[in-house]
Amino acid sequence: MTGNIERSVRVATMDDFDAIRAMYARARGLMAANGNPTQWADRFPLDSTVRNDIEEGRARLLVDHAGIDGADTVAGHGAIDGEDIYAGTDAPASAERILAVFVLCPGPDPSYATIDGTWLDDDDYMAVHRVAASGLGPHAGRDCLDWAVAHYGNVRMDTHRNNRAMQHVLESSGFTRCGVIELVAREGDAERLAYQRHDR
Repeated sequence: MTGNIERSVRVATMDDFDAIRAMYARARGLMAANGNPTQWADRFPLDSTVRNDIEEGRARLLVDHAGIDGADTVAGHGAIDGEDIYAGTDAPASAERILAVFVLCPGPDPSYATIDGTWLDDDDYMAVHRVAASGLGPHAGRDCLDWAVAHYGNVRMDTHRNNRAMQHVLESSGFTRCGVIELVAREGDAERLAYQRHDR
């Protein structure tokens, strides 16, 4: 994974709930500031969705152990309202840092049943959803996707047409844009660009 500090992925627990909410809040702010105010609006993912992802064992965290003074730290970016999520802690230099969250959802995903375009194949796949980074290290989103592909081989994901940053992450991670899908559980603004990568 990226950089000289070893990164790993672990299952999220309810102890991570506040840190995950902080990453989603940061992501919503970045989306809005970069021309994508509607994908997650001011409330998605809902707290109930976050809890369910954790309780069902779907939420994963990309972490390292650089500590709050690690070389990859970006001041003020692991934050809600500018407050560093590690501020005020007395964590040692080897303390775990949460770099990103992502959610694994085994297919079939109902939203992927119909596509204006063509998936790479109809093989079994893992869907990745709700990716967000803390800002404490570079290329966290890419490392999440690389981990998912390394462990599951065939991965699908979608993102908003206005989410240029995630489109770049997906395409630089070797994903193919396959077409356009509609989120079945979303009322309004449901169109998403569909991506897939299958390492055989």
